[in-house]
Amino acid sequence: MRNSGIELWKKAKKLIPTGNQLLSKRSERFLPGLWPSYYKKAKGCEVWDLDDNHYYDFAQMGVGSCSLGYADEDVNRAVLKAVENGSMATLNSYEEVELAEKLLEIHPWAEMARFSRAGGEACAIAIRIARAASGKGKIAFCGYHGWHDWYISANLNEGKNLDEQLLPGLKPNGVIDALNGSTHPFRYNEIDDLKKIVSEVGNELGVIVMEPVRSNPPKDGFLEEVREIASSIGAVLIFDEVTSGFRMNYGGIHLKYGINPDMAIFGKALGNGFPISAIIGKREIMQAAESSFISSTFWTERVGFVAALATLEKMKEKDVQASLSSFGERINDGWNRLAAKHDLQINISGLPPLTHISFGLKSPVKAQTYYTQEMLKKGYLLGASVYSTFAYSNEIIDGFIDASDDIFGLIKKMDDEDRFDENLEGDVIETGFKRMN
Repeated sequence: MRNSGIELWKKAKKLIPTGNQLLSKRSERFLPGLWPSYYKKAKGCEVWDLDDNHYYDFAQMGVGSCSLGYADEDVNRAVLKAVENGSMATLNSYEEVELAEKLLEIHPWAEMARFSRAGGEACAIAIRIARAASGKGKIAFCGYHGWHDWYISANLNEGKNLDEQLLPGLKPNGVIDALNGSTHPFRYNEIDDLKKIVSEVGNELGVIVMEPVRSNPPKDGFLEEVREIASSIGAVLIFDEVTSGFRMNYGGIHLKYGINPDMAIFGKALGNGFPISAIIGKREIMQAAESSFISSTFWTERVGFVAALATLEKMKEKDVQASLSSFGERINDGWNRLAAKHDLQINISGLPPLTHISFGLKSPVKAQTYYTQEMLKKGYLLGASVYSTFAYSNEIIDGFIDASDDIFGLIKKMDDEDRFDENLEGDVIETGFKRMN
């Protein structure tokens, strides 16, 4: 099968540092030397590469941004109308106010909203506001919160603070030493970690930011204790829902647990592939933005607001979250059924709409690489994680599971006989990115 994307990726790495703009889309994270890398067209859950090879996407669906599916007609219709009427002007987009009202309606505990384009910058905005509101600079964090200096500075000390949060061995090159000691990680579901930080940092701790759900749900009382600690020390509690928001339920997943933060951050699924992120929060916290400087031209551009409004409308009308969970559970059930059939040890983790598979074998990374390699030949894009999309159907998922059947059997045989090397057509995948997916 001809694939021009392989050669273009080689060229890209000579022209663009790291090859592209997002770690999660690097070809080496899927299938080094063999991944198609670039697309010509995407519609629903289908993708066509530069040579018109056709695939069903069981990899990341735009890294989780397209929960309705690629090029959704309802969202695109609203966006095209906005573009025709002018996506930028000296005056503001009225849809900005509509989106603020909609998000606050969904989250009654919040009273004000700010917007940006990407999840990482939304996290940075939230941190700036929270520090301004609390008057204290140190941060306790749990989970993945982007690439900005405040977060990566956690590795300035021993270089290991992000090992269990993001990437093992990540170097904080380019982050100034003056930020050393300003951020402190704690492990999910380990409340004693946070208590230790509080005892060590004391009154200087002004912000606690975390993903409310990671690979597993919170233990009984965990989120409640985090909320209580934040309130008791006067720290601003931020729930980073860039990944979890609007996937299990209509709104932030924290609503399912009845624990309200002081601020919450949304991105990814909010605009169904169009760049939009949001920060919502309590009025007394959010108003601190007026005492700082947080401003950017393209945060006012119209398309993101319009896309988000259309996405939210369709999500509610079609009960999209129920379908995402159902599809994720169907994938998990299929994997488990095949694993039992072939006596193959697998581990499934994550939320049903954001499920993750790993192999409990002697050579788990080689097994994952081989699985991706062989599924690509059958017309499926596959990584270790699957973001469910409303564009799936039971028939498409059943086809994916059927295509996996014989491959599971071969994986079992090759692991038993230590024969992966002779059957892999390229290098093994890069691993290590630790977050909800």
